[in-house]
Amino acid sequence: MTRDKVIKFLRNIFPFITVIVLWRLSVYFWNPAGILAIIPIFYCSFVRPVPWFAPFALLFCFLIDYKFDTLVYWTAMYCIFYAINGFQNFFDLTRVDKNAIHIFMIFFGVAIMILTMLDLNISNVMWAIWLFAWVSVLYIPITALLRLVDNDR
Repeated sequence: MTRDKVIKFLRNIFPFITVIVLWRLSVYFWNPAGILAIIPIFYCSFVRPVPWFAPFALLFCFLIDYKFDTLVYWTAMYCIFYAINGFQNFFDLTRVDKNAIHIFMIFFGVAIMILTMLDLNISNVMWAIWLFAWVSVLYIPITALLRLVDNDR
């Protein structure tokens, strides 16, 4: 009986641990300011909602802002999308196929485009294109891992 409780506990905390690990593994080129943590934040907040994850996601959006040297940009983008998702009636993100990668790409693409437009030069445009492509590609394996661990919930 205790083995099942431990496994259930580990499954419940896995999304939280994933965010912490991805945020801590920040490297300038591959994971600037821990931006890859936005993937489980998006997925566990909107696609497969985890209980009590929204306050945690808000905190980590703020921590991404801290490392990115943006005031409250990612936090505001998360709150805006959270509000839009709460008021929508046209589609349900929990039932969208392919783990809602298209919606994530819209969310992340708009956010990166706005950041790029604030200081428009060729270097920032190339960096934004790279970051968008890299995060979009990594969305698939990270969400597949989250779904695999969450399969029995």
